Amino acid sequence: MTAHRAHHPGLPQHRDRTPRPAPTAYDVTRRGVLGLGATMAGLFTLAACTPADTEVIDTAAGPVTGGVLTYFEPQTWTMLYPPGVGFYPNGGIMNNISDRLLWQDPETLELYPWIAEDLPEINDEATEFTFRIRQGVTYSDGSVLDAANVAKNFDLYGKGDPARALTVSEQIANYDRAEVLDDYTVRFHFTAPSLGFVQAVSTMNQGLLANSTLDLDSEGFGPGSATKIITSGPFHITDEEIGTKLSVRVREDYDWAPPHLEHQGRAYLDGIDYLVNGEYSVRVGALVSDQVEGLRDLQAPDEKRIEESGLQVFAKATNGINNGMSFRFRHRFLQDIRVRKALIRAIDRQEIVDKLFTPNFPLAKGIIGSNAWGYVDLAEYFVYDPEEAERLLDEAGWTRPAGSNALRTKDGQTLRIGVNIALPQPRSREVQTVVQQHLRRVGIDWIINEGDQSQQTINSLDIDKVNVYHSMVARADYDNVRSNWHSVNRNAFLNAETDTGTDIAPPDPEVDRLLDFMASRPTDEERNEAAIEFQRYLAENAYVLPLFEEPQVFAFRRSVQGFETEPVGRPAFYSTWLAGENA
Repeated sequence: MTAHRAHHPGLPQHRDRTPRPAPTAYDVTRRGVLGLGATMAGLFTLAACTPADTEVIDTAAGPVTGGVLTYFEPQTWTMLYPPGVGFYPNGGIMNNISDRLLWQDPETLELYPWIAEDLPEINDEATEFTFRIRQGVTYSDGSVLDAANVAKNFDLYGKGDPARALTVSEQIANYDRAEVLDDYTVRFHFTAPSLGFVQAVSTMNQGLLANSTLDLDSEGFGPGSATKIITSGPFHITDEEIGTKLSVRVREDYDWAPPHLEHQGRAYLDGIDYLVNGEYSVRVGALVSDQVEGLRDLQAPDEKRIEESGLQVFAKATNGINNGMSFRFRHRFLQDIRVRKALIRAIDRQEIVDKLFTPNFPLAKGIIGSNAWGYVDLAEYFVYDPEEAERLLDEAGWTRPAGSNALRTKDGQTLRIGVNIALPQPRSREVQTVVQQHLRRVGIDWIINEGDQSQQTINSLDIDKVNVYHSMVARADYDNVRSNWHSVNRNAFLNAETDTGTDIAPPDPEVDRLLDFMASRPTDEERNEAAIEFQRYLAENAYVLPLFEEPQVFAFRRSVQGFETEPVGRPAFYSTWLAGENA
């Protein structure tokens, strides 16, 4: 076996990296959650006299042991099967209840041991990965986390189980099998090079589960069954109120945090109550009036006022595919590259950022984030030029009377293009409304698909209803692009043979070919080059329009200390603590 660690951008060059400082503890008593009926009008009227202005927080003594953090999500969780927890409410739970083989630093993206005793040994072909498992790790039901259990986890994640409606992890490519070498050593075999596996085992999508949980079907991982999810992390699920609340509580015996972290042992918090309310004004009002400690999805217009009220705002990078739109080029209106290029030229991305967001949402210069692996500046392909958009549409045969602001037509058809509302993404409805205005100026009718998350999901699978797909995907690895655009994964282009009629063009095989080539490169230098080649292909063919680099934006009371996220912006509460009040 030869270790390829020196070639992997996420692997640390020095194992003795200076750990982050962590304070010592004292006790605190927390309030219960009060009624949550605040309105947005009342929120900012009361901002000047809210306790946030007068709280005096003493953090000098160090972290507190104790207290339950109350924390709001805008949408309820839908699935706790690790390969299916990409949806942020799902991942925000799984990230705090599960351990992984490796740990990825959210700032440097370096990889460190966690449940694995060390980084993996990798053969020269990058088709075999051998991990030595830490001893003494247990699940919350008392069962042992050993090599056989790890093998069972990855045989499920790498192969899926159609009979139980459990999917393959989109982060694991070319998986063959796990081989248990001894009680605490496991080797994973792949049919082709799969260096992306190293980073994949650090994500919540490969969170480790007890054997009893691995035997559940998809329904067992869904709402109503949360307490069946048995994990080995610093918190475990203790209670669930379907659609409104999920409670996790600390593992008192937890003693297997990533070894390089200074904080070891149990988490500081006694637990977290994840609360759900779809009314934004209620969530923010509850935070400002000191009825909850934190929330995710603070909207950009409120960032300044929340900070001025004395509360904390955290904008955390997601290090993946930028917030943007995938043009489904097989649709009859988008088969012509001139139409796709016209869409790009007609959309003023800078106006979208300036009008709707803050500096925490920088204009995208590339398809993936500027700090992500494989980033390349492709801004030259996304230049705003409405006159060029008009020329391209005329050339493509979509015309309107000279000097008219009418919609463009061709062969008796009006140029109407449909887009989804990406409900998990910030201000998607407002973004698409601004885009609608831009495109109307050049004669394109931009139809915004209405409906809740369920309806958006259903319609987004129909290329005749959603011709352009608004989304983002967060993963701090080259394979992020494969997760989003490969036809066997999220398939954002709907680039696969389907029974959709004769006016739908055949798939573009080059998309999958380039992605398969990238995933199968045996070194990360080659993966980087292949990722850049793929992104250039998308840009040259006008298949995508990135809008901005999307962070996850959180707001917390000043009593909340030590808050962090993992590399793609899911909350990490292991080292979070609640400070006392000395008003």
